[in-house]
Parts: sequence; structure tokens; C-alpha cells
Amino acid sequence: MIPVFRTLAGVCGALALSMATGAAAQEKQVYRYTDKDGNVVYTDRVPPGDSKDVQAKRLGANYIETNELPLAAQQAMARYPVTLYTFACGELCLNAEGLLNRRGVPFSTVNVEEPKNAERLKALTGDNQAPVLQVGDKLHVKGFNEARWQAMLDEAGYPKAPPSRRAQPLRPPPAPAAPRADAPTTIAPTTGGGYPKP
Repeated sequence: MIPVFRTLAGVCGALALSMATGAAAQEKQVYRYTDKDGNVVYTDRVPPGDSKDVQAKRLGANYIETNELPLAAQQAMARYPVTLYTFACGELCLNAEGLLNRRGVPFSTVNVEEPKNAERLKALTGDNQAPVLQVGDKLHVKGFNEARWQAMLDEAGYPKAPPSRRAQPLRPPPAPAAPRADAPTTIAPTTGGGYPKP
């Protein structure tokens, strides 16, 4: 029972240490001070005793935003969000959704087979015809017409193609297999000591 308790205590201690380290990694103590020569110094180390005007600051972690949407698509999405009113209408609705996917346009889908969504579509267009593309609050196109949909997305500022994806890195060729221990080794005979003759 004692070894299990020691192991459990060790695991808990390691967990507490990793949590403290994670919190410390997100927030860092930084000092600003003036050294004896009058230079302003910024450091993460405790200033020497003869420092003047010492200020301690806590800095949060740095973050880099890695959004796969290009800036143009983000801006268009903020100004003119896209909604596709659709249902299981076969090839027509699949083509409508496919157009948005090919362009990389983020969109929400409203299934008009549900009664509340059918009422929403009727309030927007005055009709129950689908598919309908809504871009922003006011613009909408009834029925799938690729040229009109493309023009509407162009006007809203959506890119014409999705962002290119990074190709997977090429894998290095496999290492040659090591010779087997039981395989016979052959040494080619050399004549004249193996040196080239002038």
C-alpha cells in the first residue's frame, strides 16, 4: 500500500509542477530599470542592487493567429455573411452547395423542409422556392443560377478560389536494408594491389 501511495503522490506532484510551469509560460515577469551608467534595461532577470527606477511588469503570452481564411474572405464574411436555403432537392441543390465549397465561401445552411425554416424563407423571398442564396441582409437570389451567384459573391468581395493548401512534405526514401548477419560477404579480387596504373 505504501509504494502505491508514494507513486500517487509523485504523480500528483508532477501534475502540480506541470500546471505551475504552464501558467508561468503564459505569463512572464519582466523588469525595467535604469543601470548605474544611466541605460534603460528590460530583462526577465532580477535587477542588480544598484539599479534605479525598478519596475516589475507581467506580460501575457504571445499569440499568432493562424486562420486559414484569407483576409478578403474574412472581411466579406463580416460584412456579407452567406446563407444557403436548401433541402434535399437532388443535383440542383448539390450544385448550389458545391459552388460555395469550390470558392471556399464560408456559409450557413438553412433546411427549408423544417416548418420554421420554410417560414423564414417565405419572409425573405415571399416564396418557398429553394435553393436561395442570401448574401448579407438584403441581397438574395432565388433558384440556382451559377453566373448570378458568382457575380453576387464577387460583388461581396469573396475570393474566387479557396486558399491553396500546403502540400504534404515529401518523405525521404527508405533507408537501405541492413545486410543480414547470415548473408555471405563477397569481396571482389583485385589485381596489382587495386591501385590504378599510370
